[in-house]
Amino acid sequence: MVPGAPNTTTMLPASEAAKIYQTNYVRNSRAIGVLWAIFTILFAIVNVVCFIQPYWIGDGVDTPQAGYFGLFHYCIGNGLSRDLTCQGSFTEFSSIPSGAFKAASFFIGMSMVLVLTCIGCFALFFFCSTGTVYKICGWMQLAAGTCLILGCMIYPDGWDSDEVKRMCGEKTDKYTLGACSVRWAYILAIMGIMDALILSFLAFVLGNRQDSLMSEELLGDKSGNNAI
Repeated sequence: MVPGAPNTTTMLPASEAAKIYQTNYVRNSRAIGVLWAIFTILFAIVNVVCFIQPYWIGDGVDTPQAGYFGLFHYCIGNGLSRDLTCQGSFTEFSSIPSGAFKAASFFIGMSMVLVLTCIGCFALFFFCSTGTVYKICGWMQLAAGTCLILGCMIYPDGWDSDEVKRMCGEKTDKYTLGACSVRWAYILAIMGIMDALILSFLAFVLGNRQDSLMSEELLGDKSGNNAI
């Protein structure tokens, strides 16, 4: 600053500075909320793909038969031709070759339903408190992640079924794949667990920030009324 020059620097009043901070705070929270919603939709797509696709485990170079297994649908060759015989349906639990596969199908399906319900709850932003909706979605995402964990942990318990051994060899047992290998749908489901935990944590953080923002607004209104 040049000596003798007039002082042009002025400090903003505390109330105006607080309003600017609050405006930026709300803008950043909304931007993060939009990203959270987008990644929630992407997580739902991942969950649906993991549930439907039958590529959880598959054949390898030394497997007796060609084929692949999903949660409830599987295809195995007959050794005489390259054609695969496909069986299994989620609507017919009796066609699923293992009790562990049935349980894994149930938990992964429940995870998918929870995430889709969470997306449906986005409509509540127009009717309910934003912080409350974030927390509801956070609990749903946490429950979806828990179901994914249970499904991924239970699924290998069914690898000792006769159908899996026919494809992967006699050395196949629970949590041991023999000559087969893990396919991309199983890996995607494991990655989905991390997505669910991160999204639920972010939802709770956003919900708490909205609650604190509402409390600050209430305090500001009260102080303004007292000043009048």
